[in-house]
Amino acid sequence: MSSRRDLDEDDVRVRPSRGTRPRTKERPRHQDATPGVVVAVDRGRFTCRVVSAEPVEVVAMKARELGRGSIVVGDRVALVGDASGRSDTLARIVRVEPRRSVLRRTADDTDPVERVIVANADQLVVVSALADPEPRTRLIDRCLVAAYDAGLRPLLCLTKADLTGPEELLHTYRGLDVAHVVVRRGGSLDELRERLADQVSVLVGHSGVGKSTLVNALVPGADRVTGQVNAVTGRGRHVSSSAVALELPGGGWVIDTPGVRSFGLAHVDLDRVIRAFPDLEAGTADCPRSCTHDEPECALDDWVASGHSDPDRLSSFRRLLRSRDEPEDTEGR
Repeated sequence: MSSRRDLDEDDVRVRPSRGTRPRTKERPRHQDATPGVVVAVDRGRFTCRVVSAEPVEVVAMKARELGRGSIVVGDRVALVGDASGRSDTLARIVRVEPRRSVLRRTADDTDPVERVIVANADQLVVVSALADPEPRTRLIDRCLVAAYDAGLRPLLCLTKADLTGPEELLHTYRGLDVAHVVVRRGGSLDELRERLADQVSVLVGHSGVGKSTLVNALVPGADRVTGQVNAVTGRGRHVSSSAVALELPGGGWVIDTPGVRSFGLAHVDLDRVIRAFPDLEAGTADCPRSCTHDEPECALDDWVASGHSDPDRLSSFRRLLRSRDEPEDTEGR
């Protein structure tokens, strides 16, 4: 029979209980957090511009309490931790301020998942080459719809005017009264700079149209990589892999985005689009419920026939609406 000895309290291990502090759903308010703006996103790291005595760029990660919500270029955020901008430091984003505008797209027209491209922009600059590669008007139409849906002012920037004139393409958009600038290789960018001054502008366009070349000319030292158009396919090569915000020397920001070959509009709210056309919106009061504004019963036909708006204006508006349902022109016009 084995021997046994008496046990006392020194021989008993007591496991400390979990949750010695009561849990609470309240999160810290971080009222002393440092404000910043996200200027670049790269694999879970966010580069933020912090305005202090001298503007500095701080690399940060997202705090766990923010959950799975996305943080994108243009977001105004609150940072805690080391906001000195030193290369060996990492701050933490603890709050994303309410967005005043959001530019979205979906992967395609059947994809229910919205992808936020940028936040808090003022205008959408749709960059299109007049030649090499040929303009893709349905992609331009879709970008315009996305701009109206997001509440952004659209601006057409037509490049490579040294190869062909802009008259034909501008005629296509005469009914929309969209502002435009025309630039050529080696030409002046003064008009474009004037329209970008003191604005947050998002540059969108398919690859090869000259977006990165424009950015390099507008922002000295930007060093955005430029690409060539394939002589066989007529397509450009994707050279910008992520959006980045760059400060303009004269005030304002430009956000260069990767070249796109599709711009899904599954997320578009028709009511937000019609608000961008106040001369037509007033005529929808007599439309049947759930009217798409492009059907025989639409009241806009009588509204225009009565002289309240230009027929070209209605035709152009309806062309934009149809672009949501038509396949994109991935090869040309």
